[in-house]
Amino acid sequence: MEPYRIKVVEPIPITTRAQREQALRRVHHNLFGLRADEVTIDLLTDSGTGALSAAQWAAGMAGDESYAGSRSFYRFRDVVQDLTSYPCVLPVHQGRAAERILFSALLTPGQITLSNTHFDTTRANVELAGCRAVDLPCPQAKDLDSTEPFKGDIDLHRLEEALRGPDAGRIALVVMTLTNNGEAGQPVSMSNLTRAAALCREHAVPLFLDAARFAENAWLVTRHEAGYRHLSPRQVAERAFRLADGCLMSAKKDGIVHIGGFLGLRDRALAERCELLLIATEGFPTYGGLAGRDLDMIAQGLTEVTDPLHLQARADAAQHLARLARAAGIDIVEPPGLHALYLNAGRLLPHIAPHRFPGHALACRLYLEGGVRSVELGSLYLGSEDENGNPVTSAPYELVRLALPRRTYGLSHLNHVGEVLAAAAEAKESIPGYRLIEQPSLLRHFRCKLEPDVDAGGGRR
Repeated sequence: MEPYRIKVVEPIPITTRAQREQALRRVHHNLFGLRADEVTIDLLTDSGTGALSAAQWAAGMAGDESYAGSRSFYRFRDVVQDLTSYPCVLPVHQGRAAERILFSALLTPGQITLSNTHFDTTRANVELAGCRAVDLPCPQAKDLDSTEPFKGDIDLHRLEEALRGPDAGRIALVVMTLTNNGEAGQPVSMSNLTRAAALCREHAVPLFLDAARFAENAWLVTRHEAGYRHLSPRQVAERAFRLADGCLMSAKKDGIVHIGGFLGLRDRALAERCELLLIATEGFPTYGGLAGRDLDMIAQGLTEVTDPLHLQARADAAQHLARLARAAGIDIVEPPGLHALYLNAGRLLPHIAPHRFPGHALACRLYLEGGVRSVELGSLYLGSEDENGNPVTSAPYELVRLALPRRTYGLSHLNHVGEVLAAAAEAKESIPGYRLIEQPSLLRHFRCKLEPDVDAGGGRR
């Protein structure tokens, strides 16, 4: 059972299929364009969508809204320093602000960043700095059916080759994403992180953690990695932070808040450069674009998120939804993690070519069947086409992510999602592909417009 009881309730929208069809047409079949009151179960993201605890609301009421030097900042700073060991802590309004500030201060055009997999905004901010983001996922990540527990690891052989290779002088930064969201939320082992940190130190390249889901990564380490099963998730997290030179944190995930984040740094000279950018673009260093109440809520959330009961409940929810998906005949990326389930849409819909976006097609069908909003992680997200719609690059896999907001949905909600999955799987032969009719030049999946392609699905090629 969930390790909490419900104290406040919010009605959820119940819509008809006709209403959902009309809504999809209105937003040009882009689920990001839907109004929240048109969505029954919203699994679009786990970022900023969780439920706050009574203790977090109480902490927010005690927030100090002083412009400079508020009590809330010092509580927040002390909690972050105790968790991470980083002496310099800069609050920001969310994780991508930390990315922009760090990369603006650290990178120069033409440099390279390496990662187990860059998150989409991380990659965009690297590219906006005039640099190149290179992903080095481990070989095990390619096998979606493997139950290998640490498929989020970085490829240490390729990392060492890069750090010793002809472009070594251009490598400015290594980012380890915990858990590896770009590789289906798979965790990173402490062994892999330790060895990556040693390589970075040997070659004098700073190592940063993208720590949005640090607690969930730590939980999976305590479940599956020899030598760490006797430790608590909090102890594993502390050890992970201490291996790195700093971190980027979206507190909207494992801070369990609706807004906020921080940049943690060991290098005081770098911190001073980042602080100047913070003041110019986010706010004074003791609030960083956040209200005092937000800082207090983050501090409380960071103390709650490593509770084993909370993390066990997250794991149980993901496992339950995984069982429902398998029962519906939909393969998932194995093993399921904590923050999301990843459906193998390419395998379910082989009649839809990658450049007609089977993942997006399945996501649209889940919405039509039962008001469940999800997000495609396939060729719409990672691919590209020429002006005639012919594929230039395709994603390696066509996936749909069902993200699980923290402390938000219960068993009956997940059972509804299972019924929707079963209905979509039963109708798989009739699901059409989609084609783009308009797209921006960057992060197109957020704002593009699409329409069903009757020649790219429903059994017709």
